Amino acid sequence: MRLRFKATHVVLAMLCVMYFITYVDRVNIGTAASEIQKELGLSNTQLGLVFSAFAYPYLLFQVIGGWVGDRFGPRRTLFWCGMIWAAATIMTGFVHGLVTLFIARVALGFGEGATFPTATRAMQYWTPAAGRGFAQGLTHAFARLGNAITPPLIAALMYWFTWRGSFVALGLVSLIWGMIWVWYFRNEPKDHPAITEAELATLPPRPSNLKPKVPWGPLLRRMWPVTLTYFCYGWSLWLYLNWLPLFFKNNYSLDIKNSALFASGVFFAGVIGDSLGGILSDRILKKTGNVRLARLSVVILGFAGALLSLFPILFIHDITVVALCLSGGFFFAELVIGPIWSVPMDIAPKYSGTAAGLMNSGSALAAIVSPLVAGYVIDVTGNWYLPFLMSMGLLLLGGFSAFLMHPEEPFEDVGSPWVAEPVAVR
Repeated sequence: MRLRFKATHVVLAMLCVMYFITYVDRVNIGTAASEIQKELGLSNTQLGLVFSAFAYPYLLFQVIGGWVGDRFGPRRTLFWCGMIWAAATIMTGFVHGLVTLFIARVALGFGEGATFPTATRAMQYWTPAAGRGFAQGLTHAFARLGNAITPPLIAALMYWFTWRGSFVALGLVSLIWGMIWVWYFRNEPKDHPAITEAELATLPPRPSNLKPKVPWGPLLRRMWPVTLTYFCYGWSLWLYLNWLPLFFKNNYSLDIKNSALFASGVFFAGVIGDSLGGILSDRILKKTGNVRLARLSVVILGFAGALLSLFPILFIHDITVVALCLSGGFFFAELVIGPIWSVPMDIAPKYSGTAAGLMNSGSALAAIVSPLVAGYVIDVTGNWYLPFLMSMGLLLLGGFSAFLMHPEEPFEDVGSPWVAEPVAVR
């Protein structure tokens, strides 16, 4: 008997692979940074500028990309995004100075800017409402798996092909994913040849207006607390992603291989946190039927746990203790992901791509500011712990700003026949 995979499961698996690849392509520079810094003669401040380059177009295309995903559908949008970020990754292997490296990273941010908001739109079509937390947690767990695998993977590729060859190899993998995606995926689940009636029955109802006009003002007013909360999370995320390998290498005089292994261990804790956060949120929703409780309880737990986990590194600098504290901090921070990425779908199902873009613009802004500030602080003070102290302040703010989110109140588009879909609790 031939094994048959459900189309909904295949689509979710393909999105998981996309999240994995995009994070490998965006954080690979953190592991290769020491060799790039040495070859191109960059200071930590200049390196921070390079780290932030990805985030300028990434920030711009959160909202624009989310709108494009809503307007033209995830099939074409993610295909063209994949082609652009693949070309940018390959181009990074041919840079010869600060300017060309900056341009390559900007191009990468341009390609990846629309991916997550558009993927949220794809999940809006293809995921049962009661499974949103799990789907968001799982896809982001694959993103963190990409974080975890990237340091040793890039170290190995650098050994085999040099740092330049490692970027070319990864870019080719991205090209392959884009080709498979456009071949398999359909914007409308009912149009997919492998979809079954049983699967269609589990999916949320669709609005009649497939190309809605976004009510920007009201939507912005509903989403700004979510954006602020995600900015606070993103500050810590991008500090980890960009500076962690160099933190272990320079602060403890490790070689690339050992610093990569320590960084990888910390990132693996995030894989567990992503998966668990989504599962916890969905289970609370199933037991209580309370969307606000299901989302906010896990988000606030994540911020509080991350803050408390990082506190000991201000006083204890033993590498084992520091690695464990950083792992705990990353684990708790990643609990936030599943529930908070469900919030745009809870609040504005008709505009979930745009709403997700508004939310993710907070993390994109943090991706600009956080690495720049960290690089400058390290250059001026020589202290690698101060950036984490600053991160603790943002975690505290994020915990408080989460109370301003109201996922239990669906966004009402005045004058539209759209009726917000109910969250099915099974």
